[in-house]
Amino acid sequence: MKSRLILILTTILFITSCKQDHSINKIVGKRNSITDSLQTNKDIEAFIKPYRQSVNRDLDSVIAYSVNTIAKTDGELNTAIGNFMADAVLEMANPVFNKRTTKDIDMVILNHGGIRSIISEGNITSRTAYEVMPFDNSVVVTTMKGQQVKDMLDFLATKKRAHPISNLKLTLNNDYSINSALIAGVEIDYSKTYHVATNDYLYNGGSRMHFLKTKDTLYDLDYKIRNLLIDYFKKIDTLKPTIDDRFIRLKD
Repeated sequence: MKSRLILILTTILFITSCKQDHSINKIVGKRNSITDSLQTNKDIEAFIKPYRQSVNRDLDSVIAYSVNTIAKTDGELNTAIGNFMADAVLEMANPVFNKRTTKDIDMVILNHGGIRSIISEGNITSRTAYEVMPFDNSVVVTTMKGQQVKDMLDFLATKKRAHPISNLKLTLNNDYSINSALIAGVEIDYSKTYHVATNDYLYNGGSRMHFLKTKDTLYDLDYKIRNLLIDYFKKIDTLKPTIDDRFIRLKD
């Protein structure tokens, strides 16, 4: 019995002494740069090629024409490219909203920083829309009450940026205080509720537009602004927006 106990203890000690430590004490990483020097896989390239050609063909097909080169740096408080984008949202999104709710969009507000490219004079393609709006932002319509509308106007006056708007006319005094504000050509009634179209990024506080988010009903139109622009280009054929008086400052 004693010899068996000694044998068992010896075996346990032997196994324990042979046990290896597999714990990880250090991880070493290596950075592999992706450059043109990397060789392509010919089989994969051959498989992808027809799909790439099809996508490029669709993106590069001409769908409209721009009579001028327009950029977001062209104006002080409103720009031709910003006006076009806000007007496009109003024109293309309102029928969708009306069909679902029997209501109309009262105004549109977007953000100046969301315009990511110029539109050059000449042919417009679907790729143009991807360059101007590379993000997957979708149109949403929020209901805004009087105080929120006031907050929006104060925001626009304070920021002094050409945030794209449509169906809103905001006039500032020389000192950037608010002189007048109209929606659809009518003085704003702060006891009313207005339906304001924007995008999901701004609704969730992007560009510090916190006034857009409400506890009331939010309508998600499931309509990406990029796709909306493509539809708009196809509809109008020729793009010729201008800087106008929708958002201006009076000079003494």
